[in-house]
Amino acid sequence: MSSAEPTNGLRAVFAAWAHEWIDGWDRFWFTPQLPHTLGLIRIATGLMLFYSQAVLALRLGDFLGETAWIDNATIAALHRGDFAPADGGRSYLWLITSPTLLAIHHALTMVASACLAAGLLTRLTAPLAWFLQLMLIHRLTGTLFGLDQIMTMLAMYLMFAPAGSVFSLDAIIRRRIEPTLRDDRFRAWLFPAATPSVAVGIVTRLAQIHLCVIYLFGGLWKARGTTWWDGTALWFAAANHEYQSLNLTWIGRFPVVFSALTHVTVFWEVFYCALVWPRLTRPLVLAMAIAVHGGIALFLGMITFGTMMIVANAIFVRPESIARLSEPQRLPA
Repeated sequence: MSSAEPTNGLRAVFAAWAHEWIDGWDRFWFTPQLPHTLGLIRIATGLMLFYSQAVLALRLGDFLGETAWIDNATIAALHRGDFAPADGGRSYLWLITSPTLLAIHHALTMVASACLAAGLLTRLTAPLAWFLQLMLIHRLTGTLFGLDQIMTMLAMYLMFAPAGSVFSLDAIIRRRIEPTLRDDRFRAWLFPAATPSVAVGIVTRLAQIHLCVIYLFGGLWKARGTTWWDGTALWFAAANHEYQSLNLTWIGRFPVVFSALTHVTVFWEVFYCALVWPRLTRPLVLAMAIAVHGGIALFLGMITFGTMMIVANAIFVRPESIARLSEPQRLPA
């Protein structure tokens, strides 16, 4: 046997490995996917955007304009870095002082969010809803919370995919005008079909990775605190009257339980990014997400945040499963 034969064998093995890796990379990012999961997330995100903006509308002057608790001058100073390092946030809402104009703008913001939820002209209203929400939260520095960040994140991804092609008014309109769309490319784009697309696949993967990063850094941040190491973090959360919506102090009688749950929570957050991908462990990871965020919603007074985190975790639900439940007649057995 010549010395070239082992070399050729190694080359063949390496070439096969590289081809398999590249093929897997392509399948991960560019496999067309149905839009059904994004359709449900779109509804929940639009409704939560509308709800949070409606709550702001009840006392709009307390949050926007010259009479706000954090007025325009203070917001500008915060973003310039007068009090702390500049955060780069920008919003034209700094420049609007008229209560009437602010009310009109906020009404437009709520209309865009309602259209996103209903799936009306989603190709246009989804980016509009995201942009108006972004301008709003940049102005609301000092009253910005995790709920706002998660809603804005999901709205950003939804605008890059045909999320309004299913469970929407757009879908109803498309069915009615379908015969006329063959020669009308703009309307065919405006009212997309609920078929597998690469755009849905890419958006889904980006949102999944984004959620993994959120949990990884959330878990690592928790691991810096002593209460997460000694197992008392859950007890201190339960005993904090500022966040209590239901009495959880009875858990103090079971230190082994709250200590174990504390450590399990940290483990789940840190390793979410690894365990959520395999089919074997994904159901357990998502069930844990429902338990953790459901507990936050029920017991710690953060119903909206807990709900939106469960919605965000739905990005890992296969769209085929949702399609089979909603449209069994359209899918092969």
